[in-house]
Amino acid sequence: MKRNLIIFVVITTVISVTYAMGLIPTAATESVSKVLHHSVNPGTLSAAHANLGDNCQACHTPVMGVDTVKCIMCHANNESILQRQPTAFHASVGTCKECHQEHRGLDANLSEMDHSLLTSIGLKALEDAEPGSEEQAARIGLADKLKFANAPHERITLQESVLDCKSCHSNDDQHQGLFGNDCAQCHATDRWTIPEYKHPSTSSTDCNQCHQAPPSHYMMHFKMISAKVAGKPHARVEQCHQCHQTTSWNDIKRAGWYKHH
Repeated sequence: MKRNLIIFVVITTVISVTYAMGLIPTAATESVSKVLHHSVNPGTLSAAHANLGDNCQACHTPVMGVDTVKCIMCHANNESILQRQPTAFHASVGTCKECHQEHRGLDANLSEMDHSLLTSIGLKALEDAEPGSEEQAARIGLADKLKFANAPHERITLQESVLDCKSCHSNDDQHQGLFGNDCAQCHATDRWTIPEYKHPSTSSTDCNQCHQAPPSHYMMHFKMISAKVAGKPHARVEQCHQCHQTTSWNDIKRAGWYKHH
């Protein structure tokens, strides 16, 4: 902290002398001073990195700023990130600071996913592709799509929509592959739910093509409680439409909103 203070005092002195000489106006001096102050003292680190508060060089390199190489030195062996399918992409991204931003306070969230950034990283990774290779063809195709195509719906950007969602989210596919791999046709990146989604016909009797009943339905609990509550004591487990409504799984015919497990 003393070193930061010394640097700030020196810079402030230089600005003051420059202003006194009439070389820059007052407004410009104040603006530059604020920027320099933020550069020297950007703010408190998060709780995860609080122990590095007096060691700027643990993350920063002079002139360069936050250095990805230094991030990797500490996190390269984080198996929980590198071996889990949803986060395994970290091994090849090559940059950290865009999604993991520091100096925003002890309670700051260090994981703010920027899906559009992944598209930029992918394009950059393909810049050196050999002429005529599959990688070059992929880059040209991606660049053309970003230039001429439109996002499939208003809740997702074009940059986000060109990503291969299943490469990270295949374990989250509730559709069991029945709807294909183009997740962006319906989903956005901020949440899985789709506010404007319209369920198939309320008279549909094929619910179990997409929906799996909970374990309790395959036990005595279904016959003893669930089916009786709905007034359908002879219903079979696969006959979802006998008891449930499409507004919500907990919206039970005759009983209304009902949740018991």
